[in-house]
Amino acid sequence: MGPVTAGVFQLLAVTGALALVHIPLGTYMAGVYSSKRHLRVERWIYKGIGADPDTQMRWPAYLRGVLVFSLAGVLFLYALQRVQGVLPGSLGFASIDPDQAFNTAVSFVTNTNWQSYYGEQATGHVVQTAGLAVQNFVSAAVGMAVAVALVRGFARSRSGELGNFWADLVRGVVRILVPLAFVAAIVLVACGVVQNFSGIHEVGQFMGGSQEWNGGAVASQEAIKELGTNGGGYFNANSAHPYENPTPFSNLFEIFLILVIPFSLTRAFGVMAGSVKQGYAILAAMGTIWLGFVSLMMWSEFSHHGPAFELANGAMEGKEVRFGIAGSSLFAVSTTLTSTGAVNSFHSSFTGLGGGITMLGMMLGEIAPGGVGSGLYGMLVMAVVAVFIAGLMVGRTPEYLGKKIGTREIKQAALYILVTPALVLVLTAAAMALPTPGHSMTNSGAHGFSEILYAYTSASNNNGSAFAGLDADTQWFNTTLGIAMLLGRFLPMVFVLALAGSLARQTPVPFTAGTLRTGKPLFAGLLVGATLIITGLTYFPALALGPLAEGLA
Repeated sequence: MGPVTAGVFQLLAVTGALALVHIPLGTYMAGVYSSKRHLRVERWIYKGIGADPDTQMRWPAYLRGVLVFSLAGVLFLYALQRVQGVLPGSLGFASIDPDQAFNTAVSFVTNTNWQSYYGEQATGHVVQTAGLAVQNFVSAAVGMAVAVALVRGFARSRSGELGNFWADLVRGVVRILVPLAFVAAIVLVACGVVQNFSGIHEVGQFMGGSQEWNGGAVASQEAIKELGTNGGGYFNANSAHPYENPTPFSNLFEIFLILVIPFSLTRAFGVMAGSVKQGYAILAAMGTIWLGFVSLMMWSEFSHHGPAFELANGAMEGKEVRFGIAGSSLFAVSTTLTSTGAVNSFHSSFTGLGGGITMLGMMLGEIAPGGVGSGLYGMLVMAVVAVFIAGLMVGRTPEYLGKKIGTREIKQAALYILVTPALVLVLTAAAMALPTPGHSMTNSGAHGFSEILYAYTSASNNNGSAFAGLDADTQWFNTTLGIAMLLGRFLPMVFVLALAGSLARQTPVPFTAGTLRTGKPLFAGLLVGATLIITGLTYFPALALGPLAEGLA
């Protein structure tokens, strides 16, 4: 079997596994967020935090819950890193410097998981488990809660109520993320991923000599890192490290974990909105973009010409031999079209066009299928824009799921779309214009520009993957990337929740012969086209200066 054929079979295997769980998992998640019953452990949590889970919230109260909880997470994780040197299980590592502690705290609370440090050389067991792993669960649950609030905005009428943030948060963790992560961790341990609390020890090398490595609760963190589209690895090599991702099967399983909740949430959306056809239309748009990007990535990496490429059957630089080009391409597209940021290869070593594909995946807003929760609400915002465009074409007031899309709604959608491009382009321009950030670049020309552009694209879109080749552990990058992560996470949430509140206050309009049928393939195609055109026009000049210039050189 040739490498291209193997790549096709890997793609089919992942797609088939996602199809098998789509309906049961999506229906289950809809039931979780629609249930009026509270589990006993959930009642204990509500009592401990002083929350009433039955109180309905309008969007300002829901937003306050999101912001207060996230701020508490940033402060706790920052403090934990600053006192690491005196904690048990620190493995002798010193406390984290203030700017890096700020960057890391913001990174994990915003579901970005950008790491400007070597995990195996900087963080001990307590910070990894009580700090980073906990945020992997709760930051993902926050994204899911905001998505569910927007779905309720479409489903409810004449109330403005979006549910209860604390109930949505706790249920997302207790009923969805913890059980799935528990099962996933067992599978990863069976694959050979380590799970222990050992100290630093010597590991023999294949060619002789030895290295020093520390153990850790890697399997459990790897499970929620992928399942919650987080991405922060125990080791600097991330999912290319054999302790985190040892075999081709574990590689495919981790790709499945990255995609399973975002794709299944479209089913939950359809069930909660009262029309599964609407969920399938969103799923079709997401799946079309994902499959298109995977195909383009494999083509760019397999078809590169030259003696070295021909001997290796493609561009193997920066890729693990045990995964090959197909497994690396599939992983790279899946991690950058979601907000995961985990990597099993060095994206900087991809071909010029391949590196551009990873960047464009993030620039789309990570909506195909996107991060846990954030992908669904991002695609629903794009659906609002697509409906508005269709309404302009036929001269009719646009409607989506029985709600009119008026001036207020389209302004909120437009603000949502404009936040991340503004952050990416302004901060990239500042970094290129100032002398200090330029010293962190290890490459010049188009590739060096791509390193900077990728870093701010990753941070602003809460992805967390790195292009490699950029020394980001400086005060400039720790600070500016931290700011980009904060604004890129919470400003869009403000506009999403405001949109949800506006929709929930409306009275549904009746379906008529002139209403755009948004559950049909035509609308899915319109949604794909609107997404690609709007993002492409925004970022094309920057892409032309970096990956496109390098790929065409």
